[in-house]
Amino acid sequence: MSELSTSRLRDILANTIGPAPWYWQTFPAMTSVARQRFDWTYHGDEGPTGYLVTLGLEQEPDKPRLALNTYCRPFFVAPSYLGIWCPEGRHLRFTCFDPDTLKAFDIAELAGWFKQSSDRIYTKTGPVADFEVPLDLGPGTHKIEVPPAFAMVEQLIVPTSYKAMSNDDPAFALFVFYLHAGLVEVLPQRWFTAAQYRVGQQWITRAARDPESHRIMGECFGVGTFLLQEDGCRLERWLEKSSR
Repeated sequence: MSELSTSRLRDILANTIGPAPWYWQTFPAMTSVARQRFDWTYHGDEGPTGYLVTLGLEQEPDKPRLALNTYCRPFFVAPSYLGIWCPEGRHLRFTCFDPDTLKAFDIAELAGWFKQSSDRIYTKTGPVADFEVPLDLGPGTHKIEVPPAFAMVEQLIVPTSYKAMSNDDPAFALFVFYLHAGLVEVLPQRWFTAAQYRVGQQWITRAARDPESHRIMGECFGVGTFLLQEDGCRLERWLEKSSR
């Protein structure tokens, strides 16, 4: 691939949603059915609300409607819902909220919540829909039950840890969800093993598919950005290596 193509792939990846709180600036702003604009706020690295990311009305950033703990990733669910996926034990959890129904709460309620709670999402309003998918699915494509609220989501690439039986087995996988079709494709990252990387300290934070070549690219924390082979499981080359 040309350098121009590499630059284009890097640009796509730079705008790909990553996990809270580190990638909060990639989170999508929302405009609801009632034409209300919702924006994300990061509450800094210190204090009782440190590391929290909250969602609130554009004109009321100090009155949060929803808060995210670590590893959550929001995504747009057409026509006007807010989706969130996050790890929940040995499952991946997907939730869907109607922004217009979210109730405001006092930021003081969140004091210390980030460090003490295993809950990933804090809100006063229940989701429109949610479901879970187990992480022990084998390689290949699997049928899953998806609530109708997610029917407009065509593709969602979810990086997740993967149970490795040895140091040479994949320790990470990409779960490619085709929610509109009720399918998930499991792509074990055969290059990412405990023998080659410091699993836990180094991990795949986000991934995206190039709309032109349909190849998957991603970012590995502490290592760099990469391009996968056509099978989506093997490393083709690094787009950029980290200086860490």
